[in-house]
Amino acid sequence: MKRIFKPIADYFLATDIVLWVLTVAASAYGLILIHSLQRAGNYNYFRTQLLAIAIGYIGAIIISVIDYEYILKYWWIGAFVGAVLCILVLFFGITVQGTAANTAWLNLPFGLSFQPSELLKIIFIITFAKHLSHLENNNTLKTLKGFCFLTLHALVPMLLIRLQGDDGTLLIFAIMYLIMMFAAGVQLRYFAIMGGAILAAAPFLWYFVMNEDQKNRIMVLFDLDGGALQNFGWQQYQGKVSVASGMMQGYGLGQGPRVEYEIVPEQANDFIFTVAGEELGFIGCIVILLLLGLIAARIMQNGSRARDGAGAYICSGMFAIIATQSIINLGMVLGFLPVIGITLPFFSSGGTSVMCLYLGLGLLQSVSLHRDDINSIKPNDMLLRKKHMQRGRY
Repeated sequence: MKRIFKPIADYFLATDIVLWVLTVAASAYGLILIHSLQRAGNYNYFRTQLLAIAIGYIGAIIISVIDYEYILKYWWIGAFVGAVLCILVLFFGITVQGTAANTAWLNLPFGLSFQPSELLKIIFIITFAKHLSHLENNNTLKTLKGFCFLTLHALVPMLLIRLQGDDGTLLIFAIMYLIMMFAAGVQLRYFAIMGGAILAAAPFLWYFVMNEDQKNRIMVLFDLDGGALQNFGWQQYQGKVSVASGMMQGYGLGQGPRVEYEIVPEQANDFIFTVAGEELGFIGCIVILLLLGLIAARIMQNGSRARDGAGAYICSGMFAIIATQSIINLGMVLGFLPVIGITLPFFSSGGTSVMCLYLGLGLLQSVSLHRDDINSIKPNDMLLRKKHMQRGRY
């Protein structure tokens, strides 16, 4: 027995065991909430979520033992797979019930579906980290040419997502692009120029690009007379009522009346936070915030200790996903941001989403597991690592 368990124990001790514990705790909490709301419908969200977590966890372990430098070396394989899947969506994509009106899913056997854009997030982290590392090694990262090529790189997956009609995911990609570039030390003046261009284009986007549904989702945030509550603001209004109804300790798991009658639309997906608020109260909500905050902080810490720039950029990409989706999702539920179909990481029901999060976790663990592998660090990478540590950011 010792021969079996000792290698397993040695493996987990060599990885970031704190991050393993935090992510598994978040998923377990999410499963508890999903199991509680099962009584409100016929679809078995719990079984699908548990299966996705198991597959993702196994995938994370496999990825973690592979040196991320080797994964980055074959970035083009992931780019090809991601592009093919997204192109297939354009021709064979379907709309899944309970999601935004976009064709971002592919049908799978046994009544399952798959959302390629979630996998594309992880692939983008790999390809963009490779691109940033390449430019930094060649001292072209801070040039206008380097910035332009990075922008073109990011626009490719963003265009594929836009063609699917999934603007919520497109926003996540845009923020990933910005955070990873900022982490790499791209000149701030380029961010300022980009920000000015976006502000200048805002009227054009409002009148000629955004549809009425998107405009109404924004305008409902400023509806002071409550007239929008019967249409575009209904989900957010009911969500806030559910969260507030739980008060400090909530009704208890399986006891929330609004959860039982599914008063909040799509409570298993984007609005899973309302289940915690109603049944576990303020305390349950705080636990969610603490878990997500600790996960994000741990990812940042791993980025600061990465052996080279590429590892640090992988961490910054995963940090962008966790932090951005958490902030946007909670903003949606609490009525501070428009509803754009963003899941709460590790908590929301969504097989593809949680499975791909664990694949990304595998990349993070690869960075942690191989950070002391001096034989894989090139001389130039050693200098870059020292520079990143001196700047105090990844």
